[in-house]
Amino acid sequence: MGRSFASVRQGVKGPIERWARVARSIRKEDQPHGKRLVALAKLHSSEAFYGCDEPLEAAVFSGLMGILRQQDEQEPQACTGRDKERGREERDVDP
Repeated sequence: MGRSFASVRQGVKGPIERWARVARSIRKEDQPHGKRLVALAKLHSSEAFYGCDEPLEAAVFSGLMGILRQQDEQEPQACTGRDKERGREERDVDP
């Protein structure tokens, strides 16, 4: 007998498909951002589903992880404490 419920991995497709529809329907200037979020959610959702019980949680985690990774790649000085040299206080976030 087969499964009677969808796995989290299968369930992630639903929110991502809805986000893709939203990304196509928002203002033209915001569409690239929406499409990037959808791509980021797809990129890491397979890994994220292992630790998440809810499909939406896995999709959000995946998207946020991708955003943070891109931010780190674009602004490496913000992660190394160089802001302290410029007179800004460093803020550490414990994992």
